[in-house]
Amino acid sequence: MQKMPTMEPSLPAGAQPRMRLRFLALIERNFSLIKRYLGWEAVWVFYSIVNALCIGFIGVTQGKAQVMYLVIGALVWGFLSLLFHELAEQVQWERWEGTIEYSFMAPMHRLAYLLGNCFYAIVYGVFRSALLLGVLALFLGLSFKGANILGALVVLVVSGLSFMGLGLIAAILPVLSTERGAQATHIFQALILLVSGVYYEIDVLPKWIQPVSVVSPATYTLRAIRAALLEGATFRELLPYILFLAGIGIVLVPVGFFIFTLAERWAKRKGKLKRNG
Repeated sequence: MQKMPTMEPSLPAGAQPRMRLRFLALIERNFSLIKRYLGWEAVWVFYSIVNALCIGFIGVTQGKAQVMYLVIGALVWGFLSLLFHELAEQVQWERWEGTIEYSFMAPMHRLAYLLGNCFYAIVYGVFRSALLLGVLALFLGLSFKGANILGALVVLVVSGLSFMGLGLIAAILPVLSTERGAQATHIFQALILLVSGVYYEIDVLPKWIQPVSVVSPATYTLRAIRAALLEGATFRELLPYILFLAGIGIVLVPVGFFIFTLAERWAKRKGKLKRNG
């Protein structure tokens, strides 16, 4: 019996470049969601501003240097926690809307889907951090004379790349649990906040906890940005931090993607991608 030829759909000319642009389409989609729910987004931005201001006012009685120290911690932590929140929230949102199965079956590489959401979080986080910095400088009378603002921005972006891997690992929690998966990512955030010296020096931690700070990318991000803004560190002086954070990203992104892929396969076998899973 002659085997019937299989009919495979042929891609039109120029389709392959368009497939590569799906990565950018995810970024555009997420910014469109911000415009759709602009009121709620304004609420969260306002909350972030008030929270950072409260932290800054705590340091007012302790001197200008302490105010800057705390403000930088608040800005960096707001940026890094946003990456965790956005990655987990994207998965959680699609689960509650019942679209996650369609997204995962779409003709798009899973890495493109995840990295698109990651880079959206980085771009949005940089814009929001710049807004927070301007508001804090206005309310607290901060001066950045002699500060290497561009260098701090470069460190912030590179640190975002290094945190993508951790964000991908944290994003498996909403895949595994419909109800409380996104909230469980706060476990990761709490541990990083505790050991990374966001609002205090690492030296005040108990001796047995201090070694954990060595493996946290936030530790090096904070050191580099504080050096750039408080001491005016040059790009040459910041380069070791930048290269180290980039190296962490190169290692953690494939690891995070691999772990997310394992979690996705498990969820598919167990039927956990349903909203009522």
